[in-house]
Amino acid sequence: MKAPPARPDWSRNLLSVGVTGTNGKTSTTHWIGAALARIQRPVALATTLGSFLDDTPVDVPKTWGGFLTTMRACLDGGGHFAALEMTSEALARGFAKSWPVQVAVFTNLTHDHLDAHGSPEHYLASKAQLFVHLEPGTSAILNGCDPASELLTQIIPPGVRVLRYGVPSRATPVLPLDVRATSVDVTWNGTTVSLEDVVGLGLPSRFTIQALGDVYAENALAAVLASVQAGVAPYDAVEAVGTCAAPPGRFEVIHRCPYVVVDYAHSPDALTRTLLAARRLCTGKLTVVFGAGGDRDRHKRGPMGKAATIADRVVLTSDNPRSEDPKRIIQAIRQGIGKRTGVEVVIDRATAIELAVRGAGPEDVVVVAGKGHEVVQIVGHEERPFSDVAVVRASLGAPTPHLRSDRSTSKARP
Repeated sequence: MKAPPARPDWSRNLLSVGVTGTNGKTSTTHWIGAALARIQRPVALATTLGSFLDDTPVDVPKTWGGFLTTMRACLDGGGHFAALEMTSEALARGFAKSWPVQVAVFTNLTHDHLDAHGSPEHYLASKAQLFVHLEPGTSAILNGCDPASELLTQIIPPGVRVLRYGVPSRATPVLPLDVRATSVDVTWNGTTVSLEDVVGLGLPSRFTIQALGDVYAENALAAVLASVQAGVAPYDAVEAVGTCAAPPGRFEVIHRCPYVVVDYAHSPDALTRTLLAARRLCTGKLTVVFGAGGDRDRHKRGPMGKAATIADRVVLTSDNPRSEDPKRIIQAIRQGIGKRTGVEVVIDRATAIELAVRGAGPEDVVVVAGKGHEVVQIVGHEERPFSDVAVVRASLGAPTPHLRSDRSTSKARP
């Protein structure tokens, strides 16, 4: 492996918050950026959705050079903060050594990306790089209900402050929690979190976020803690997170009565949590439309099928099939579903979405999962224009607005 690029001297003039984990990275980073903006603008953001200065996209390639261009533009514009989503692939290539952060956040570790890493151990070791390179006086924010956090505490250097958060729906805590959600109440209008501030950071006992679901309560706690450690006043951090919408394609409610949700969930854990959130809100029949990416981790397809059994009706379709036959991908997903009724196969994704949406009653919920914010579908080596949101709107006869230029123009995940 090539040595990671050298760290530029001027990077020390930006306080950087890095977020890693399997799920929740984009939402957590998005909210941290909103909170940091309470101190100083612009804030540089690098996420799955692209690079931004506050809400303004920065047209740069997803390379080290493109990243530096965004960071330098932030600094030149008077900014002092960066919120960075850090993938396991980037961390494995030495990104955390080239750009050390002052606050590191871990969301969770679940089944994904084993095609790139080969084993769960290598996957975790890659994410651990964000914490290995922390310097004395920096902070680590860990999900204390995720077993991987216990391992991460063993490699965090001395002199790093560790704060642990947790939400009941994840699991029994594996570490003592410094901030914990005592209850999470989800409605179609938002998610209300009641929390216990064990270490006395000055957080309110209750706050509401616009995003829907326990997983967003979890991400919000991580974002608040990270922001406070970066210097944001506790109540400012909570208010910023509470008033900021989730990123596009993250349990995004496109229509009500019937309720139609577009979500990026493309791993077993993410799909499970998305459907559990929808199940809590659903008073009618719950339908899920999804597939799995081709030429990627084949071992997650069966578990994704199992996750889909939370729904009453399952419509299996194409995701980004790439060079694989969508029928073979769907066959692998079906093995996880087992022998149950209410499963349909519609290879064409637009047709599958239209079928599910038009067949939904006023009290039903339809979850279209897997692609979220993406605006292309990869078939073979071709990127074809495709938006789940646009197809949903067309299926309902609603006008389809131009794609938002703020954070919704990302292509399909690589």
